[in-house]
Amino acid sequence: MVIAVLADIVGSRRLDDRAAAQRTLDETIARVEKDVPLAQHPLVPTVGDEQQGLYRDLESAMVSLLMIQLALPDGLAFRFGIGVGEVRAVDSVHGELADGPGWYAARAAIEIVHAREGRAVPRTRTWIVGAPGQDEVMESTIAASNAYLLVRDELVGVMNERERRLTYGRLLGRSQHDLAAEEGISQPSVSKSLRNAGSAALLEGLAALRGGTA
Repeated sequence: MVIAVLADIVGSRRLDDRAAAQRTLDETIARVEKDVPLAQHPLVPTVGDEQQGLYRDLESAMVSLLMIQLALPDGLAFRFGIGVGEVRAVDSVHGELADGPGWYAARAAIEIVHAREGRAVPRTRTWIVGAPGQDEVMESTIAASNAYLLVRDELVGVMNERERRLTYGRLLGRSQHDLAAEEGISQPSVSKSLRNAGSAALLEGLAALRGGTA
């Protein structure tokens, strides 16, 4: 079993330059995959404002999608639908088409993100749905992961672009002194930005997800 991910661009119709935005998205995805190579098939554009990708397990998907969220500049964001279930390719005169319960689950997940955005949790960006037939362990894992993602998205959603850059750097293990030099600010300023943004919670959460400590 692999993890299917569908992504669509938040506010794609309001972008001034859709082509430039897609280049930035492509470059960001490539950068994340270079820094943290976790995708079985990295996200690639399919039709309209949608992207598709595959990950070997749920943890890899959640880590990689967080890195993409942090790496994107202000004004660009994805919604992510994560599907747990079998995926397959169907041959067509137009090439292989993605099919299978995992993709249907990912589609259902992204529809849930859309619905939640319009209600009490407008910063929701990520959700997981399991295809029918998941065992109790996976169902419990999906439920706990969705609770985690709700809080994670809220934290990331209120960060400014610098705070996201700094958090990305810390997730890669870079020192505050190195990040300060790159940003042209002092180390105490980096520390303050990370503290105000709640980055430590993200670091600890990601470490827990990976089964360790930050």
